[in-house]
Amino acid sequence: MSQHSRRDFLKTAATAAAGSALLAGCAKSGTGDAPNLNLGKTYQWDMVTTWPSTFPVMGPGAEALARRIEVMSGGRLVIKVWGAGEKVPMAEVFNTVSAGQVQMGHGASYYWSGIVPAAQFFTAVPFGMTPQMVNSWMYAGGGQQLWEEVYAPFDMIGMPAGNTGTQMAGWFNREIKSVSDLQGLKMRIPGFGGKVMGMLDVQVQMSGGKEIYTNLELGVIDAAEWVGPYHDYQLGLHRIAKFYYYPGWQEPSAMLELSIHKPSFDALPADLQQIVRAAAALSNAEVQAQFESLNHEYLGKIRQERGDQVAIKPLPADVLTALQAKSAEALSEVTGSDPMAKKVYASYQAFHKNVAAWNAVGQDAATALYKG
Repeated sequence: MSQHSRRDFLKTAATAAAGSALLAGCAKSGTGDAPNLNLGKTYQWDMVTTWPSTFPVMGPGAEALARRIEVMSGGRLVIKVWGAGEKVPMAEVFNTVSAGQVQMGHGASYYWSGIVPAAQFFTAVPFGMTPQMVNSWMYAGGGQQLWEEVYAPFDMIGMPAGNTGTQMAGWFNREIKSVSDLQGLKMRIPGFGGKVMGMLDVQVQMSGGKEIYTNLELGVIDAAEWVGPYHDYQLGLHRIAKFYYYPGWQEPSAMLELSIHKPSFDALPADLQQIVRAAAALSNAEVQAQFESLNHEYLGKIRQERGDQVAIKPLPADVLTALQAKSAEALSEVTGSDPMAKKVYASYQAFHKNVAAWNAVGQDAATALYKG
């Protein structure tokens, strides 16, 4: 390169660098991390949730998702998050998004099983897939496409936005040695799990999270299923119940959802649509990672603080066998009465069968090598 050409090249490069620096400065001149540079029309959306804003992991998770979308969009899509009951009651999240009164909802799809039976398969299936398996089904096995088909008649789109991981079977004030010990037991357990327990003569009761501790303490209930070690510890259940059972047969994976009003989503530019999907996928991974980390930490705390006063043990084999048989009956009842539920569960089952065969020689075999 000649000396003259070299001077021209350096001059051009310096001008470009200065322009880049100016652009970067403009982008960071706003408050916090949000860019101050808007390249197009801006959108102001609302997100209603099924959790209080302070509910551990889930509440902050919804806020983080909204904030991430704002930052990734350069401030072009700003989302106001409303905790449960702040704008609409928790039970009205689905209908509110479907009607387009707000643009987004954050919750768990099995809450809407009374409206759309197939929705529950996108949260949890008794004796179903683990979070890693479910993610594979959603992103690579047709699950996402089925979810959008299920919600289409309601002018909605659903997508993963977190996962509690595998839950625990629950806290019990008396030992469960066989199926007969379940008969007459008063237990707080919702959803499919509650239906199955009811089929084994358990007296299923529903109560909010804040009532579980008092009800267990006073003997209003004998057992309660909540989430896992982290959330159970926050409620103090380890201080009043003697037996902590696993595995979480009722929710081996519990996926959270981001629901979106489809006409509003379709009205967004293509790049903002992709930003929403990418932010939800990142939230899905992030929330699941938080649960995995917190649950192992707080299971250790329960063991350390309660020692021999709490027995952490597996459910007996005959109990699990009975629960699995009744779960199959309950699932057959749902899929037999709703064609879309049948279609979704057929896809779920087929994927589960195939991925379980691989995990037997893959992940499960590798996990079995751990000797710690």
